[in-house]
Amino acid sequence: MAEALNGMKRTHYCGQILPETLGETVVVAGWAQKTRDLGNLIFIDLRDRSGIVQLAFDDATEKTIMEKAAGVRAEFVLMAKGTVRKRESVNKEIPTGEQEIFVEELKILSESQTPPFEITDKTNVKEELRLRYRYLDLRRPSMQRYLNMRHKIAKVTRDYFDSQGFMEIETPMLIKSTPEGARDYLVPSRIHEGKFYALPQSPQTYKQLLMLSGCDRYMQIVKCFRDEDLRADRQPEFTQVDLEMSFVEQDDVMAMNEGYIKYLFKEVLGMELQTPLRRLPYAEAMDRFGSDKPDTRFGLELMNISECVKDTEFKVFAGAIGGGGSVRAINVKGAADKLTRKEIDKLTEFVKTYGAKGLAYTRVTAEAHTSSFEKFLSEDEVKAIHALTGLETGDVLLIVADKNDTVYASLGALRKHLAEKLELFDKSTFDLLWVTDFPLFEYSEEEDRYVSKHHPFTHPYIEDIDKMESDPASVRSIAYDLVINGYEAGGGSIRIHDQELQKKMFKALGFTEEEAMEKFGFLMGAFQYGAPPHGGLAFGLDRLCMILSGTENIKDVIAFPKVQNASELMTQCPAEVEPKALQELHIKIDAADKE
Repeated sequence: MAEALNGMKRTHYCGQILPETLGETVVVAGWAQKTRDLGNLIFIDLRDRSGIVQLAFDDATEKTIMEKAAGVRAEFVLMAKGTVRKRESVNKEIPTGEQEIFVEELKILSESQTPPFEITDKTNVKEELRLRYRYLDLRRPSMQRYLNMRHKIAKVTRDYFDSQGFMEIETPMLIKSTPEGARDYLVPSRIHEGKFYALPQSPQTYKQLLMLSGCDRYMQIVKCFRDEDLRADRQPEFTQVDLEMSFVEQDDVMAMNEGYIKYLFKEVLGMELQTPLRRLPYAEAMDRFGSDKPDTRFGLELMNISECVKDTEFKVFAGAIGGGGSVRAINVKGAADKLTRKEIDKLTEFVKTYGAKGLAYTRVTAEAHTSSFEKFLSEDEVKAIHALTGLETGDVLLIVADKNDTVYASLGALRKHLAEKLELFDKSTFDLLWVTDFPLFEYSEEEDRYVSKHHPFTHPYIEDIDKMESDPASVRSIAYDLVINGYEAGGGSIRIHDQELQKKMFKALGFTEEEAMEKFGFLMGAFQYGAPPHGGLAFGLDRLCMILSGTENIKDVIAFPKVQNASELMTQCPAEVEPKALQELHIKIDAADKE
């Protein structure tokens, strides 16, 4: 039977039983990690969020306490009172490994069934099982470290922006659904029949309104929601460090946030960053790395070999160039012994998942020169490719020919995949840079029109405004992303503050004046009363925590995350609700749809 505290109070966390506590009488509490019963000696490793300490019981222990200790099993909740003494057998793997507590009083506060997996960092079970029992998974030391890291990052964030004159202001969770973004999560209104709220994808319009309200500097650590297909580093609900500033230009916003990142790295990791950070224009990032969030800790840069084969009769290359695309290559230096034909076949399947139709290659070893495409080219074309790419013995040349978007996506992913596979960089290092000058628009094949690259409030370059309707693909935006180790850690832009330019933007996106007023009338109305120049940025807090914690799984730094299909395994949500609740919301589920 579980015991009550009966006035016993914890004096120390387990991880605080260090040499300076020798001889002290202490009270600790936590979970039994494991027990070792040697007959006349019993040891229990007690764990709490701070660490592990050894509880000791021997011939000098009262019989009733000894019997109680013998009954302890893994994950029993204990409270122990005793004297700190030196351990005979030192454990150098833990900070408390030179001390132990000789127990004089022991309470079993709660018993535990045998857990479905061992509560250690060495547990080797599927992630699905750990997420189903997330409350047990979170007891593991690494998970406790991740949660503590997240807490510290959030605190440091608030401290920094407070020191810079920002106010933390909450914005609504139930908002109006607007177009031009990912799919909204909708919330039906019981009172307003047939109408819906949306959960915010970001506080974008509200923070702009706060600038119009004279708040000048706003920040918020805020929940956001996007109903989109998930990836390894995405969640349907996520947290942003959101901020906005008035009377600023691009350099002001970037400098403020470089200061934040520098402060964050110093306070959390004890690392000094050199600022200002590098800046890489979007077009250059795509040409060199095939990505607008490049990891530049390694080479494997893309090389455009279209000029070498512009007159080729090889249909694969000619078709790509003739269709407005390109032929680009990666030279994997010195990898011919590792990238065998079998491995290259696997890489071909890899790039196909990014839309590529195939992967051409040339592999040069001391024994042989093999290629999947050179026999279809002229001798001059082959020589030109070798010269441009610097192909030498020991190298492997990998080529994709297609539409530029497909070439960039497939080769950009391939270079990262190869760098991981071939261990071409030090994972303990950090690579930070800005990507700037994003396109204002991107063409949506699905909608057969141009849509906003970021959002419809992003300010174009002044010199590009006249091309918004005549040549939208060439218009650049005053937008900027902070990239860390190949992840978009944060992104923002200078906003449109002129109502006429905002109307022009909506028109370029295909909105009629009536549609624009219906969706964004509240913002357009506000612009009539004096809008200051303003701009901002939002960091993904989950992603920042993931990067700084050194894990590659974003779910590790979220207490109760969702899985790939946007469900939570522990509580089994989403779930059906009672018919009465649906009736009150005026919702009827069609039986055919339910099936």
